[in-house]
Amino acid sequence: MAKKQAVPAARQEMSGMARLGLRVSSMINHPIAQERREVRIHRLDTDGEKEWNEIVSALSETDGIEMSHNHEDASITLKWAPSADDDKPTQASDAFDSEEPAPF
Repeated sequence: MAKKQAVPAARQEMSGMARLGLRVSSMINHPIAQERREVRIHRLDTDGEKEWNEIVSALSETDGIEMSHNHEDASITLKWAPSADDDKPTQASDAFDSEEPAPF
């Protein structure tokens, strides 16, 4: 009996908008950008003008984001304030500042 060979699935290409959205999202979610609450995004030669304009428009309509255009290199700087969901980092000394006596 002959073995059936698996036919490779057709590779599905990402749209330009999806690719750009993932790149910008990755830049925004980078740990350093999250710590600074600031990121500079830039348009690559492979990014279409229509897609770039859509991303910039979506970002400009997002509440809590301050956007500034950098004319020297055509990049865009995004800044945001901490959200209410952001947890304040716990300091080691906070654990010892309790007014309750130790249970032991």
